[in-house]
Amino acid sequence: MSLSNNRVQLDFGFYAVLTNPVLGFEKLTEVLVEEKVAFIQLRIKPINSSTLQPTNIINIAKNLRSITKGSNSRFIINDDPYLAMDVNADGVHIGQDDMSYSEVRQLVGEKMIIGLSTHNVEQVKQANILNPDYIGMGPVYKTPTKIIADPAIGLSGLSEMMSYNKLPFVAIGGIDLSNVKGVLATGAKNICAVRLIDQCKTKEEVKEKLRLIF
Repeated sequence: MSLSNNRVQLDFGFYAVLTNPVLGFEKLTEVLVEEKVAFIQLRIKPINSSTLQPTNIINIAKNLRSITKGSNSRFIINDDPYLAMDVNADGVHIGQDDMSYSEVRQLVGEKMIIGLSTHNVEQVKQANILNPDYIGMGPVYKTPTKIIADPAIGLSGLSEMMSYNKLPFVAIGGIDLSNVKGVLATGAKNICAVRLIDQCKTKEEVKEKLRLIF
């Protein structure tokens, strides 16, 4: 089985995850599309979705799909393949405790992008057998964006996981301007920094942070 289906480049750059952005989901997405960010993921977790009813989540997803459609940015739904299909997203991202990769692939079909989170070497090895379109590696550093977070793998853990991987991947977890150079020094080409952009208060600040991250 080929480990590359060419739907996701090995060096796509920045991966944006929108959880509870200060600018608002739609406005931040507009900036990210303008900046041609490769991936924009909608991830509404219990930690920040207490005021959002399911209808609101669906409406947000539809709005973001409308903004990203026809652009250079792929729109990804976190955890929920049914929502991804409902809004015709470009893909879905799943974790180790979600529906299995094979189940999701059977459900969404061959055309939809599927990303898979990995947290250790064994999960990376398994992912390279399953052959998702890309994998997430992390958390590199301790992160407050999840209620129950996996242990931080550190730069040494990231490097070890990379040595067993042939798939496109993105480094994620606690990455910001203070430590991103160390992450890039491992050879990682793609970075996800959640709070870095979600906490931006202006369009100009988003653009500046994206420039500085690389």
